[in-house]
Amino acid sequence: MALDPQDKPLAALVAPDILDLLEENPGAVAAETEELHPADLADVAELIPREQVPAFLAALPPARAADVLEYLNDDLRSDLLEEIPTEQAAALVSQMTPDDRADALEEMDEDVADEIVSELPAEARAETERLLQYEPNTAGGLMTTEFVSVAQDMSVDQAFDSVRALARTGRREATYAIYATDSQGRLAGVLSLRELLAAQPGATIADVARTEVVSVSPATDRQEVARITANYDLIAVPVVSESRHLIGVVTVDDIIDVIEEEQTEDIQKMGGLEALDEPYTSISFWGMIRKRGVWLCLLFVGSFFTATAMEGFEDELSRALVLSLFIPLIVSSGGNSGSQATALIIRALSLGELTQKDWWRVALRELPTGLTLGALLGLFGVARVVLWQYLGLWDYGPHYWRIGLTVGTAVVAIVTLGSLAGAMLPFLLRRFGLDPASASAPFVATIVDVTGVLIYFGVALLLLSGTLL
Repeated sequence: MALDPQDKPLAALVAPDILDLLEENPGAVAAETEELHPADLADVAELIPREQVPAFLAALPPARAADVLEYLNDDLRSDLLEEIPTEQAAALVSQMTPDDRADALEEMDEDVADEIVSELPAEARAETERLLQYEPNTAGGLMTTEFVSVAQDMSVDQAFDSVRALARTGRREATYAIYATDSQGRLAGVLSLRELLAAQPGATIADVARTEVVSVSPATDRQEVARITANYDLIAVPVVSESRHLIGVVTVDDIIDVIEEEQTEDIQKMGGLEALDEPYTSISFWGMIRKRGVWLCLLFVGSFFTATAMEGFEDELSRALVLSLFIPLIVSSGGNSGSQATALIIRALSLGELTQKDWWRVALRELPTGLTLGALLGLFGVARVVLWQYLGLWDYGPHYWRIGLTVGTAVVAIVTLGSLAGAMLPFLLRRFGLDPASASAPFVATIVDVTGVLIYFGVALLLLSGTLL
C-alpha cells in the first residue's frame, strides 16, 4: 500500500524533485540527496511510483542504496530484490550490514535468496550463510558480526590505533563497545570507547576492561535478549558460543525493533486475533479476514455455552423475568475483572517479574483482590436495585431486597472468579508451551460469561427460592 504523504511531509516535499531528476538528470540524484538520512530516502522510495524505485536506487552509490534498503518496507524491499537482476541484487545486499542482509534474505523467496547468496563475495557469502542458520527470533538471528574486539594484553595505544583503523572502514556497526578477548579468542571483558580514550598511557586493555560481561548464547530467545538489555542498560549484547568465543553482538536498534514487534503482537493477541505478520495498512483484505475470523469463530462457538447455560434456567427466567435484566451487568463485571488480571499477568511475565513457579503467589494475591473488588461492585449492584425501587424507576415487587442481595452476591462471586481465571490462564497456557498473550480479554470474557450465568442463577435459586422462584 502506498505511503500517505501526510505521514511523511519531508518525503512528500522531496519526492517530486527526485522524480524530475530521474527523468531529466539521474546522475544528479546522489548529490542532491547526500544530506538526507537514509530513512528519509526510504520514505521517498515508498512514496514515488513503484516502477521508479529501481531507477532511484540505481542512481545512488551502492553503499548509499544499501543503507536505504535497510530502512525500506520489508515487502517492498523483498519485491525489489526479487525483480532486479541477481548480480545487481547481490551487489546491493553485500553492502548492507550483516544482520540486515540476513533479515532481507530471510524474508525473500528461498530460491531467489539462494541465487543472490551464491553471487555474494566469498567473505560476505560465508558470513551470511552462517547468520541464516539461526532462527530469526533468536539472538543469533538478530546479531551482527560487525563488532570491535581487541586482545586483552594489547596496550591502550595499540588498541586505539586498531579501533581507529576499523572505524575508517565504515562497516563496523557496533563501535561504541569494545570487547576484550583472551589468547584463545574468548570473551574476557568489555569497555566503552570513552573508557579507552580516558585510559592512562601505558595501560593494557586488561587493566581498564570490565570483566563482568553480560552475554547470551545464539539460541537465546529475542524476548530474553530484550529483557537483559533493559535490565542492565546495555547498548549492545555480546553473543558467545558454548566455548565463550565471541561470534556477534545484538545492537540496541535491533532490540528496539524487537520490543515494538513483541508489544504489537501481544496487544493484537489480547484483542482476540492472530498476530498480524505485516503492518495494518499492508495486509490484504483476505489476510485480515483470516487473522480475525478464526478467533471470532472460536469465541462465537464459546458463547454457545452461555446460551446453553441460560437455556438450562428457562423455567426460572419465565417465572422471574426480572433476573434477565441483570445478566449483562453481572457477567460483564466478571469479564472486565478477568481482562484486567490477564493483562497484568501477561505483562509481568513478559518483563520477567513473574515466573511459572509464581502462580500460587498470584492466586493468593488475586483471591482477596477479587473478593474486595467484587464486594465494591456488589454494593453498587445492591444500591442500584434499592434506589430504583425507592425512586419508582422500576418495581421489583415486595422482595426487591432479595433481588438486590442476589445481584450483589453474584457479583462478588463472579468478579472473584474472573480475577482468578484471568490471572491463571497465562500460566496455564505457558505450561503447555503456548503464548500467554493468547489468554486474550475476549477469551477470558467468554469463559467468565458461561460460569457467570451458572453462578448467577445458582445464587438466585438459593436466595429467591419460595419467593419469585
